[in-house]
Amino acid sequence: MTRGFLRALPWACLVALAAGCGGGGSDGDGSPGPRPEPQLRLAITSTEDYPGSYGDAGEYERVRGTLHGEVDPRDPRNAIIQDLALAPVNARGMVEYTADFMMLKPKDMSRAGGVLRYDAPNRGNVLTEPNLAAAPGDAVYFERGYVMLYSAWQGDVPKSHPNRLTVQVPVARQRDGSAITGPYRTELVPTTATSVMSLPGGVFNGSMIPYAPASLDNTQPGYSLTKRVKETDPRIPIAAADWKFADCNATDQPFPGTPDATRVCLKEGFDPGYLYELVYVARDPKVMGVGLAALRDTLGFFRSATADADGSPNPLAGAITHTLCQGTSQSGNAMKTFLHLGFNEGRNGQRVCDGLYAHVAARQTNINTRFAVPGGGGGLRTDHTAFGQTAPRGLAADYFDDVAGRSGGVMRRCEAGNTCPKFFLGLSGTEFWQLQGSPVLTDALGFRDLEQPDNARIYYYASTQHGGPGGTASIGWSPASTVYPRGTVVEFNDTFRALFIALEDWVVRDVAPPDHQVPRIADGTLVRPHQLVFPTMRGVSWPVNGTPTAIPEFEYLARHNGFKLFDFGPDYVAEDESGIATLLPPHYTGRDYAILVPQVDPGTGLTLAGIRSVAARVPIGTSLEFNDVANPAFEDLANLGGAYIPFHRTEADRLAAGDTRPSLEALYGDQAGYVAAVTAAAEALVAERLLLQRDADRVIQQAIDQPVLP
Repeated sequence: MTRGFLRALPWACLVALAAGCGGGGSDGDGSPGPRPEPQLRLAITSTEDYPGSYGDAGEYERVRGTLHGEVDPRDPRNAIIQDLALAPVNARGMVEYTADFMMLKPKDMSRAGGVLRYDAPNRGNVLTEPNLAAAPGDAVYFERGYVMLYSAWQGDVPKSHPNRLTVQVPVARQRDGSAITGPYRTELVPTTATSVMSLPGGVFNGSMIPYAPASLDNTQPGYSLTKRVKETDPRIPIAAADWKFADCNATDQPFPGTPDATRVCLKEGFDPGYLYELVYVARDPKVMGVGLAALRDTLGFFRSATADADGSPNPLAGAITHTLCQGTSQSGNAMKTFLHLGFNEGRNGQRVCDGLYAHVAARQTNINTRFAVPGGGGGLRTDHTAFGQTAPRGLAADYFDDVAGRSGGVMRRCEAGNTCPKFFLGLSGTEFWQLQGSPVLTDALGFRDLEQPDNARIYYYASTQHGGPGGTASIGWSPASTVYPRGTVVEFNDTFRALFIALEDWVVRDVAPPDHQVPRIADGTLVRPHQLVFPTMRGVSWPVNGTPTAIPEFEYLARHNGFKLFDFGPDYVAEDESGIATLLPPHYTGRDYAILVPQVDPGTGLTLAGIRSVAARVPIGTSLEFNDVANPAFEDLANLGGAYIPFHRTEADRLAAGDTRPSLEALYGDQAGYVAAVTAAAEALVAERLLLQRDADRVIQQAIDQPVLP
């Protein structure tokens, strides 16, 4: 029986197979006997006071530490982990890992509210620690007595900063102890002219620990460097004699430089007008999927255990009744992968995350392949064809992919094991334009809306970009970089906070959350990109370095990232985003998924469907979910960013410019009218459970304090 076959089986079948293999397992030396349980050891390295006191929960503290754990390679729940059978084991027959964690908890755990909230780090960085100065509304989590946990899952994160959370996972070796080698691909995207670029490369993955080349001799088979202007252009080969694995510079260390396995030196220098693609034979793949098992067991320990293997007490023992998990962007993709690959089933067979919120997370994360690249992402001229593309987008267990001809969605395994969480998926507009978001809403060919599982809700944050605080103060513009001012006034941070409380209500109190808020094919709010018709937007300006600068008239170019079906070779298990990729670059099969985008209001240019926050219901300009790069040769969108084009203030100005959008004067009359409109919108959103009252009060006060009209 092949391991690929095992990977394709539902979880329940794997358990049955394991039971049918006979015996009670073996001990660490392979002899018959009872199988030992994996052990986990907790080390708390620091405890410090957290400022403030929060309602009934009182004072908080920040706890940092590490967890040293074991993964049993014989447990069928771990069978899906790529190369786990090739990882070194200890005397107990276990594969070891060490993970950093940080938590914020009430000092007096008897005052905790029972909810453990896990937030997955993004490339080792804690994105979601409450920032009460910038986001005072985040105090709601402390007031409800949450324990906030951040624990590492990504095995190639360097310890480049004391606050960065890392997990040490093993390196796979051949059974004879020799190194494993195989093809690896990365993209080098220079932003300035330079002689040398560091591995692993990419806009999003560049600071991770690279895979070393098997040899520094780039004349061997399997080594190539190419360049092209646009991602869709033919690749131009660069001769092996003109590039080396080396460190170099133009002054005292010229080409070919000093041999270096972590850098690439180019004789002619890297030109920011090109995208470079490097393929080489790498060595020593990390067993990156161990990070998912480590996360599963970490959450199980903090929720249920009394003490670790040495008797050190669990600081949360007896205080946790429910676990809510969350990931943002790359780490939200990772939490979808965690669910899809079956890791929401704990070692005790119980659900790990009772609720899971994948926030601005359209795809999955490449963590379970040989030479995995968990830090990749879809951005400017890069990662359009990278991993994270092949696993199913559809949520339902019986989802059918018409393009690939495969069955099974994200929840296939958890439904088989009865371990599916209450699930929220949040999408900004950028997910549709750059990260292929629409296939979670439609069939693969884009002809019909999908029926979503009962345990899931999908929320589209209308007229928003992938991240950022929102508001006019967040808008920046460098005309050399983007055609239009960058950012969106409309934001989703307040919406996310309200929805997270709704997820808690659903999990803890069985109070149904707001219904799906998404664009749909059936009502014309989700359409092909060429079907959008925007208003005329012209004659307005935005300051650049303090000087009012004319914004170019808006031109809609319908640029968006496509979604092609690629073949990575026979050893790659596409439906699980697992296995071994042997075709790099991947082979394009000639088949494509449909990409649809939210339809816009022809009057304002704002989108019609989804959760329309106060700034979308009471607009002062058009927040676009995409932006174009200024360099016309690239013909691409700006990395994960939107655009903002303000309304004219008066009707006279609007008419003189020929702008077809309403003026602020026409919309609100005066400042009192604007404040009244903001107040009405905020109150409506509170009633819809899409805005917390404290955030409504703040938004109304901001409208009073920041006048837009006389």
